[in-house]
Amino acid sequence: MGELYHKLKVYADSDHLPMHMPGHKRRMGLISDPFFIDITEIDGFDNLHHPNGILKEAQMRAASLYRSEETHYLVNGSTAGILSAVSGCTSYGGKLLLARNSHKSAYHGVLLRGLNVRYIYPQSTGNMGINGVILPEDVDGVLKKDPDIQAVLVTSPTYDGVVSDIEKIAEVVHRYRIPLIVDEAHGAHFPFSGHFPKDSVSCGADVVVHSLHKTLPSLTQTGLIHLNGSLADREKIRKYLSVYQTSSPSYVLMAGIDECMDWIGKNKDAFERFFERILAFRKKLGRMEHLTLLKTESMDLSRVLVSVKGTRISGQELSRILRDEFQIELEMACNSYVCAITTVADTEENLERLLRAFMEVDRRLDNRLKDVREPAGSKDT
Repeated sequence: MGELYHKLKVYADSDHLPMHMPGHKRRMGLISDPFFIDITEIDGFDNLHHPNGILKEAQMRAASLYRSEETHYLVNGSTAGILSAVSGCTSYGGKLLLARNSHKSAYHGVLLRGLNVRYIYPQSTGNMGINGVILPEDVDGVLKKDPDIQAVLVTSPTYDGVVSDIEKIAEVVHRYRIPLIVDEAHGAHFPFSGHFPKDSVSCGADVVVHSLHKTLPSLTQTGLIHLNGSLADREKIRKYLSVYQTSSPSYVLMAGIDECMDWIGKNKDAFERFFERILAFRKKLGRMEHLTLLKTESMDLSRVLVSVKGTRISGQELSRILRDEFQIELEMACNSYVCAITTVADTEENLERLLRAFMEVDRRLDNRLKDVREPAGSKDT
């Protein structure tokens, strides 16, 4: 057994609770033996780069689920979608209005296309330490002054779950007859419950990119790109999808996308129950006395941000405590806060376990206690 595979097997067999992507959380296995279905473009199984059969039909089903005019599978992650969108909506050496808090793939698209960039900056969230929303009036202000801008790209939700008013931003951008690209990688679950923020396809964005694996039961590297309206050059975007995606797309990944879409279509009520679990979890977590559950006015509540500001530990230390003592692996930790990703795959028991861990660390942060970490040898044996 190879070293990496062995380590993955050991980790999979452990009691570690994944509060990070991928969204299936290693428990919603919709695909069994990957080797059994790993094929190439043989007769009857279509070709992702020229679909006219089973893959065309599968992508049409995904489009229907997301209420999109046209949808394409991404097997090289949202990165391929962003690169294709940027390349397809601009000319070489052209100009792009880009949110400064964009994913690195957007910057790679700028580099590959030799683009000139105008930046738009997210709002401050005060002492929260995270980026806020992009304001429609700020977008309008830049477009008004620079008629050479060919497209606008914003990220919503952000990695921290902050959601901008895409509907109003789309209205602004469309007044200038240029396309709006939305990196909605972390919001692929939005359309499936009215309790989540409104998704960007419904808000009128021309190109929307989703990472299925971030918040849905789908394999890592799987995503979707949605094309709508007449402002984006769809043919050009299709061409760049063939450029940036592998010439040997994995049928395992494509089957995973199809299975994910099929599961969602049959289990939309699961998202309602998930949201109820999240609300109950957040209500209890909000009772912490030292740690703080962060929340902005416009936010995806399934993204859990816990601030350590005002305590004597850093976010990295909080993450280490949860990992070493509670076997909980978070998505991200920085100096001032930590991030946990919850998805429809998280059960009530999972959320209760995460809650107990946060509450215990919060209890230890009482000024009367000297050490936040559990003393060596104090665990029950």
